[in-house]
Amino acid sequence: MNDNAINPAGPAARVYAETLAAGRFRIQRCQDCDSAIFYPRELCPACGSGDLHWFATSGRGTVYATTTVRRKEEAGGDYNVALIDLEEGPRLMSRVDGLSPDAVCIGQPVRARVAVEEDQGVLLFDAVEVDRQREKDHE
Repeated sequence: MNDNAINPAGPAARVYAETLAAGRFRIQRCQDCDSAIFYPRELCPACGSGDLHWFATSGRGTVYATTTVRRKEEAGGDYNVALIDLEEGPRLMSRVDGLSPDAVCIGQPVRARVAVEEDQGVLLFDAVEVDRQREKDHE
């Protein structure tokens, strides 16, 4: 659609940042076409509507892709960067916390968590233990 629909300094981005800083993770949904939207926008990228509302996500997602960024230990050590598919549909970039970067794998179930550092919210994901027997029972 229109590149002006994404404005990193716009009202939607400010609402997102303020909500994260308060420890909550919310994304937008278009009231006209029902698309779940991330990154925050002023207009729906699917239909162009400006009728967007914020909602709390389930926090559940799946690792779509991951890579390891290598750094020296004195610079903080290695970390992962992951693309996460949210249960609601959008894909976003974050990192999976609490695992070594090489232990993060495609298809891994994760759950969102907001960490507040120096008055700024940071969206992270934690790996979710999956009960394999329960998964088999539902197939």
